Amino acid sequence: MLQKKYRLKKYSAFIATYKNNNVLSDDKVCIYLGKKKSDKELPTKFAFVVSKKVHKRAVIRNRIKRLMRETVRNILKTNQFPDINEYMSVILVGKHAAIQAAYTDINNSILTLFKFNHKN
Repeated sequence: MLQKKYRLKKYSAFIATYKNNNVLSDDKVCIYLGKKKSDKELPTKFAFVVSKKVHKRAVIRNRIKRLMRETVRNILKTNQFPDINEYMSVILVGKHAAIQAAYTDINNSILTLFKFNHKN
């Protein structure tokens, strides 16, 4: 489980992150990046979303969220991408291809998207 200080909870924060239009995407995961922070001391907030359109059963949707959450937890633990802390909020959205994906597939997908963002 992600620590409480890293969780995005407010509806207004979700809307602001979606409206920022800074999106990274591939076939399994879509990442919405919020505004850049002015105060670097505040932690970046993360949210994990999987729509009912992806799959009807909550068990499947929760599995996808667990896999994404574990990847982000490992990234934060190892400080693999320090430039993630530049953003106020990050929303990870699971897609239909993530249903059959293993942990390594989702992990590689998220790492690749963050590496692509790091280059730009």
